[in-house]
Amino acid sequence: MDLLRSLPLGLYLEQPQTWLHKLDPRVKIAWLMSFLTSYSFATNEWRILLVVLLILFTLVAKIPRRVWQQQLGWLLTLTVLVLFIAAVSPDGLGVSYQPRLPANEQILALKSNSPVPTPQPALSTKKYSYVLFHQGPVRITRRSLDLAVRLSTILFTVIYSTNLYLLTTAPEEITAAIESIMQPLRRLKLPVTEITLTLTLSLRFIPLVLEEVQNLIRSVMTRAINWKKLGLKGAVKVWMIVAERLLENLLLRADQMANAMMVRGFTSPNEHKVQWHELRLKRWDWFAIATLTLFWGVRVISGNKF
Repeated sequence: MDLLRSLPLGLYLEQPQTWLHKLDPRVKIAWLMSFLTSYSFATNEWRILLVVLLILFTLVAKIPRRVWQQQLGWLLTLTVLVLFIAAVSPDGLGVSYQPRLPANEQILALKSNSPVPTPQPALSTKKYSYVLFHQGPVRITRRSLDLAVRLSTILFTVIYSTNLYLLTTAPEEITAAIESIMQPLRRLKLPVTEITLTLTLSLRFIPLVLEEVQNLIRSVMTRAINWKKLGLKGAVKVWMIVAERLLENLLLRADQMANAMMVRGFTSPNEHKVQWHELRLKRWDWFAIATLTLFWGVRVISGNKF
């Protein structure tokens, strides 16, 4: 069992370098926030379009199939499952249906004896049905389908857009972009460099956590513990010991990182300058910004629900 390969969410792909890797991280942050914010008050067509765009970006960027096949497959399976469950679930509206024709036939007879009005030109009407599908216990209404599409698309958009950004952007580039964006906050005397440094260390710490969890699980599996004989109380006791050992190992790793920084003379960001990546907008970055402007133009014109 290799958690670093079976759970690739949030890990950086160093090779091969795609065109998404070469984009400025600030531009990619703008695209990421656009995907996460343009979803609000949007039509279902626009929400489905966001899902299609994310899949197209993955394919056009020529990211290796081994990287995205498993996580995209599981995420699509989860999305379809949420779509089906939400569609067949009650929509939460207690609507009482009223027939168009009166139940008393005498009212129709009285109306038939009344003077015939002047015929009016017929208007074309479309057949409307609130219940889209009803077969046995399965009942899909317009509102339940709308909620299903909204839930499934937001689940896919939030998870996969963030994962695609982390997959094609190094942790140092992320922190450099955040520091560049947060530069105006220095006027408010906020510790921008300290915040970005903490973010860098936390991103660097994620693979270490996965590695420690993986090693502890392997150590438990190699001991061939008979869980049936232990019972529930014994199993909980074993996993509590494993969790305690995991916490000790993580604290030890954190202490080692702190000692390594102190040995290299790092005392504070003001005295020890943190070297980030040099950020410069290139030709492809300006093209991505122009495309993002077009993206928001289409969203404002035709993507609003109200």
